[in-house]
Amino acid sequence: MPSIFSYQSAEVDWCEGNFEHSTVIAEYYNTISNVSFFVLSAALLYLNRQYCQQRAVPMYFVSGLLLCVGVFSMYFHMTLSYVGQLLDELSILWTLAVAYSFWYPKVYFPRCIKSRKHFFWLSGVTTVVSTLMSFIKPAFNAYALNCIAFHLLYLTWCELKKCNDKRVHRMAAAMVVWWALAITSWLSDRWLCWLWQAISFPYFHSFWHVLIAVSLLYCFPLVIYFDVNYEMPTFKPKLGYWPSDSWPVVVPYVALEEPHKQC
Repeated sequence: MPSIFSYQSAEVDWCEGNFEHSTVIAEYYNTISNVSFFVLSAALLYLNRQYCQQRAVPMYFVSGLLLCVGVFSMYFHMTLSYVGQLLDELSILWTLAVAYSFWYPKVYFPRCIKSRKHFFWLSGVTTVVSTLMSFIKPAFNAYALNCIAFHLLYLTWCELKKCNDKRVHRMAAAMVVWWALAITSWLSDRWLCWLWQAISFPYFHSFWHVLIAVSLLYCFPLVIYFDVNYEMPTFKPKLGYWPSDSWPVVVPYVALEEPHKQC
């Protein structure tokens, strides 16, 4: 039996041809496209630095885990090893778990959960159980992880109903568009591989990496915006765009207006 660290020991092999551009890297474009997660992690910290000064722990935790997602996904696509596959999927699972633990609004807590500390424990236990279950059939993990996006979309819809800021609504719409393009690329690579190989363009999984990173560039400021409203009542979130509002392509971020003076 091949070692779980061996090249091409994973249960999944994506559409891109193996070792076509390198004798070391199995899926060349699927590997290098993960640089987008490094850019995403740095951009979140830099652009939202005001928020990071107030809520450093969740920002540094999530940004660090996004780096892990990029590193482990690179390792997986470079080797197509079983261990690489698990590390790739589990890093995404734990990033989602940490983000939920820190940022899930208290108004949506189950009735049995009375505090953020209790929710941490619930998230931790659920994540550990999910981690153990992921070893049963790793090929299904990616589908399960993508399904979490529908819950995030539902939460976004619930929050937008309470928000009158048109900029926030536009940012949410842009996030959904980028996510739809990303998930379409992912599914196309899985289900229409025969077509893309026939026309010699089997690179849609690498598009997925870039497009989902762009989608998250819109998603995280949205989460931060709502978190400020819930958890930081002395501040008012203000949505901005880098490098400028007038540019045709921009990256959103959240600035904090000066705290209200206390009596």
